[in-house]
Amino acid sequence: MYAIQEKSKKINRNKIKKRNVKERCIKIILFLLASISILTTIGIVIILSRETISFLREVSIIEFLTGTEWTALFANPKFGVLPLVMGTLMIAVYGSFIAIPIGLGSAIYLSEYASEKTRKIVKPLLEILSGIPSIVYGYFALTFITPLLQKVIPDINIFNALSASVAVGIMIIPMISSLSEDAMKAVPNEIRQGAYALGATKFEVSIKIVVPAALSSIISSFVLAISRAIGETMIVSLAAGSTPKLTLNPLESVQTMTSFIVQVASGDVTHGSLIYKTIFAVGMLLFLITLIMNIIARMIIKKYREEY
Repeated sequence: MYAIQEKSKKINRNKIKKRNVKERCIKIILFLLASISILTTIGIVIILSRETISFLREVSIIEFLTGTEWTALFANPKFGVLPLVMGTLMIAVYGSFIAIPIGLGSAIYLSEYASEKTRKIVKPLLEILSGIPSIVYGYFALTFITPLLQKVIPDINIFNALSASVAVGIMIIPMISSLSEDAMKAVPNEIRQGAYALGATKFEVSIKIVVPAALSSIISSFVLAISRAIGETMIVSLAAGSTPKLTLNPLESVQTMTSFIVQVASGDVTHGSLIYKTIFAVGMLLFLITLIMNIIARMIIKKYREEY
């Protein structure tokens, strides 16, 4: 009897040891998987930093950040990045003017007004927009939106910031509406019922109760969508043109940071040349702008975060 008990204990110890080894292996594998994104980000930052530092040894950082002329591909190049930054921000801001009201309004309708049957039909149809390739949006802007705008505004250029902004705004609508709607749905129903019991209308509950309660996640969707707009490439390359101009006029052709990178990268550029290094310098600035936006968004989200 004693021998049987000892054998049973030994078997149990072996099972526990094997289970612990298995758990350690799983933990290591999951840690490695989680580290991939961090290592990738570190690798991107190292490559961008190395080439950017090399670029800034030949071009003054003051000239780069404050210059108002960008003629990197000309015989006498000037490297003032402000025209590219202004073009990028113009597309993102004007696109947000379109996407935020429509996206948030769609989210409020789907969350508070639509029946469950309607929601199951409308939401997937709306999310189809996010699955359309950006190059399709670019041709849509160039061949449909621009001719439509020319009928209303005859002086508008064929390649213009407004047409690209409209297409970018349409593209990021599903991102805002889907994430915001999910956030509103997560607000406890008891809060809504309490507001209704006090005599509030559905619109008042939606605007004054549900939206403020889900505000942190809604702001997250805004920032994510704007970051997507800032990093958009094909739409602006096709519809906005390639004119690095420091202007706030959306009727003119502009060039964004991403479209410049595409223009240079698709050309015959010598590896290690100054023009080649501009790709990384512009990319680094774009990375920093997006990073700053996300830091600000986190601060806002932390301030207005509600937990239930």
